[in-house]
Parts: sequence; C-alpha cells; structure tokens
Amino acid sequence: MLVAGTTRTAEIDGISAAGTDPGLLVHTPSADAEIVTYGEPIRAPVVPVSPGGCPTPAVVTRAVRELISLDVTVVDGGLAEPTGAPTVTVGARPGDDIRDRDPVSTAPGVLAAAREFGRAVPDDEVYLAETVPGGTTTALGVVRALGEGLAVSSSLPENPLELKHDVVRAGLEASSLAPGDAAGEPAVALRRMGDPVLATITGLIVGLVEGGTAVTLAGGTQLLAAAALARHAGVDTTVRLATTVFVATDERVDLRTAAGELNVELTVTDPGFEGRDHPAMDAYVAGEAKEGVGMGGALALADAAGVPMDEVRDRTVTVYNRLLDGQEPMGADS
Repeated sequence: MLVAGTTRTAEIDGISAAGTDPGLLVHTPSADAEIVTYGEPIRAPVVPVSPGGCPTPAVVTRAVRELISLDVTVVDGGLAEPTGAPTVTVGARPGDDIRDRDPVSTAPGVLAAAREFGRAVPDDEVYLAETVPGGTTTALGVVRALGEGLAVSSSLPENPLELKHDVVRAGLEASSLAPGDAAGEPAVALRRMGDPVLATITGLIVGLVEGGTAVTLAGGTQLLAAAALARHAGVDTTVRLATTVFVATDERVDLRTAAGELNVELTVTDPGFEGRDHPAMDAYVAGEAKEGVGMGGALALADAAGVPMDEVRDRTVTVYNRLLDGQEPMGADS
C-alpha cells in the first residue's frame, strides 16, 4: 500500500534530493505511483531520475513487482498533481510548509478516514510505503512535537540535519509548541508539524491493527516516525519495519536503537549494489535516495520469496533503461 502526497516543506532549498527543479518536484509522488503501478510514468510529465543518474526508489520496487506476485494499492495522501494510477482517497490535501502555523489542517479528518479504511482492509498482511519529497523533515518535526529523540535520514548523500533542525525549530515556534507538547496527541503533532502522508499512514496503521491485519512499514526513518505516532495513538501490538542497508548504515541515524525503543521489529535487506558500475546502483551506494516508495519492503519480500538479488539487480537495470528511453531525467537541461 503506497501513500503518495506532497508538502511544501520540500520547496525549502537543500531539503530534498527528490528533484532538482522545484517546478517538477510536485510531480514526483504522482510519477512514483505510476512507475510502481505501470512500470513507467503515464500521466506525470517527469522521469524521477536525477541528472547524476540516481533513480527514484520506485525503480527497485517496480523491479521486484515484476519478479514476484505483489498487489499494490495507491492511497492519495495529499497529491498536488494528479496521477494516472488508480487511487483510494481519504480526504488528504497537499501539506503546507511546517514553518506555517497550520500546515496540515486536514490531519484529524485524514487520521479518522484512513483508520476506517485500514480497519476494512481484508488482507492478512500489508506493507505500508510512502512517497513524499521533504518527508524526512516533517518526520523530524512530528517526533520533536511528540517528545521523541529519533534522528532522520536523508535522500541526499550529506544529510542536511542542521538545516532540518532549523526548519523544525521555526515550525515549533510558529505553532507555539515546545518539544514534547504534543505527547499523546498525534493529531496535534501531525497538524502542526507533519505532512498529509504521515497522517494517512498513521491512520492506516491504527485501522489495520484494529482490523487484525499484520503491519510492516516498508521504508526508513519517516516510517519509524509513523510508528512513533501510532504508539502515541495507543497502538501497542507488534509492528515491523523493512528497510534498506543504506538507511541501516547511515552513521547519523542509529536505526536499530530507535527501532528498539519503539518496539519495532527490524528487517534490513542488502541488494548488493556495490561495485556494479551502473548509475542506477552507484548513487544508492553513495548515499543518495537511500529509501522510499517501499524499496526496503520490496527487497525484503523478494528475499523472503527466494528471488536471488542478482535477478533484482538485472530487473532494476531493465526498468531504469525503460524509464530513460528517449526521455530527460528530472532537472536535466532541456
């Protein structure tokens, strides 16, 4: 289940690697949903591959989907631009900059609607994934509002944590919140310091658990923030996180300790991208786009299904080449 949405926090210079052109950035979640669903953008006018060759993690998720049976539901978690992928709506709208006083005014309603949808899902197990540029900064905002000490990773090789902390401090001040003021009140943390994707995922976690569905969070520190929000909403059952080695080895994020403190079972999968001499893999190894669009969850599912990682790597190259066939990557000169 892929939740796709936007936050204007992503427009802050230096926050995200999801696109070098701010005018195209809002199309990234829409394109990601289409790539996972169809294998390529259908309606979105962009190919989410940086000028340096780093592809959206949707490439890896799609590669796995072409190798194993994997049903996908896309949930509109506040898309600013329409997607050609079929979507479920929970009433989310695009999020504003967290330095505004009320950046996610729809958060309470989104939480309730996503909870109801999650409760009605008939599956035994669901992997929850996200695509939202700027989402690690909003994740940091909500955990600070909750009073949690979780650090966040980055889609950039050099994590701009100082910038993120500055943005979060400005957001807390604008919302008249001190760290921890929203403890036990996830709706407040999400409305004042979050994004609509996190609100949607939190509601889904609560509803899925209430409906007896096992939940695996397919992602990195953004989804650990969702786990923290769910804990503050009263969820006390086992939640799992499936992520990539690129997040797990990020020296600025102690992922294992954070997962342990939130009672989250951790699965880390290494796709073996090192030394492959291909831009679709070299950039991940260098620390760009470490996670997102369910990449860690997809890799874990492939591993559990017995699919060799060399097949995943080969199919990743196939999807990458298909995306760039005669098209310009995002941010490239036209």
